[in-house]
Amino acid sequence: RRTRITERPNVSQSLWTIIKNNIGKDITKISMPVNFSEPLSFLQRLTEDLEYSVCLDRAVTCDDPWERMAWVAAFTISSYSTTVSRLCYKPFNPLLGETFECDRVSEMGWRSLAEQVSHHPPVVAMHAQSRDWIMWQEFSMSCKFRGKYIEVVPLGELRIAHLKIDKYQDLYTWRKVSTTIHNVIVGYLWVENHGEMEILNHHNGGKCVINYLPYSYFSNGPLRRVTGVVYDNLGKAKFILSGTWSDKVEGAAVTNNNITDTNKVLFETDRPKLLWQCNKPHPDLSKCYNFTEFAITLNEMEAGVAPTDSRRRPDQRLMEDARWEDANRVKVKLEEKQRAARRQLEIEATNQSQTLTNSDKPAYQPKWFKKEKDVTNEGQMHVYNGEYWACKSTSDWSRCPDIYTIHED
Repeated sequence: RRTRITERPNVSQSLWTIIKNNIGKDITKISMPVNFSEPLSFLQRLTEDLEYSVCLDRAVTCDDPWERMAWVAAFTISSYSTTVSRLCYKPFNPLLGETFECDRVSEMGWRSLAEQVSHHPPVVAMHAQSRDWIMWQEFSMSCKFRGKYIEVVPLGELRIAHLKIDKYQDLYTWRKVSTTIHNVIVGYLWVENHGEMEILNHHNGGKCVINYLPYSYFSNGPLRRVTGVVYDNLGKAKFILSGTWSDKVEGAAVTNNNITDTNKVLFETDRPKLLWQCNKPHPDLSKCYNFTEFAITLNEMEAGVAPTDSRRRPDQRLMEDARWEDANRVKVKLEEKQRAARRQLEIEATNQSQTLTNSDKPAYQPKWFKKEKDVTNEGQMHVYNGEYWACKSTSDWSRCPDIYTIHED
């Protein structure tokens, strides 16, 4: 696979001129030029969660349920490591019906599929599977400019990530935490992920509580710090995690719980072991959007992918080739085409005498995912229908919408 992409042009830009009139608004609904983007779709960016899938592979080999939970927790933390060096650029907002497949069976033992299943609100459904585990999730977020900072908040209490390990009948769920990008207009740009993440194992009742600690002037600890505790179904601490979401996470089994005179709990632990360590991007890749070697491979064209695959998206491809003027022109046309398709869908529904309200407009029907009741709660979520890879094997893309063809003036 490739190891480099075209270097980012040195073009002056001012984010303030674009978003100054959109304070408090959702940035995902604002059409922004590619000057502030990276040549990846959000579908591809979400697939980067799997870069450290080796943590899940290690979990599968671990018979101790509490250490196994610790490996899963390390995997969830690893997905935030790229936010340190990539905060200057946003991924492309996927078009409705856009897909992205990632087949890494030969190198990493898994393959995944993601689809943009809703445009307003933007919702991505994703399914990944290896021989030993299955992961699926539905994700939506709000991204708002607050004057001095940008706030990214996951939406929907029922939009959670799932992980199933059949060997142990484990089923884990968790929700992502919030992200804040500081000093957007003036000063040193920096990012923090903050909040509490709770990972539940619905099989044995265990859980892991991870705290992403926000920056504080009064803290003597390291920046980007995370701490976590794995509890059994009785609430007893079994494993301790510590580290940073940008560098590494260690874990240690709890050997004793001591209660002090002030009712504080002090844990005695075994020697900690390294659970995850970040693959730092090569310094030479700073001009390539600070992509990791894994990220660089995601937009590499592959034969046989669906017509809706992100790698076939023309404005994103032009941008990667440093043809920004052409990319911006094509991007506008693609967005106009998407809006026109939405209007046509509403017209057709009206002609069929359907009464439309803001919450009852004709919904896009995903091609590779279907809505089902979540196995862990009363809500519904998009789950993989099991048909994509069979269609790919016969090159049957008849169900794919034409979202990338545009007519030049």
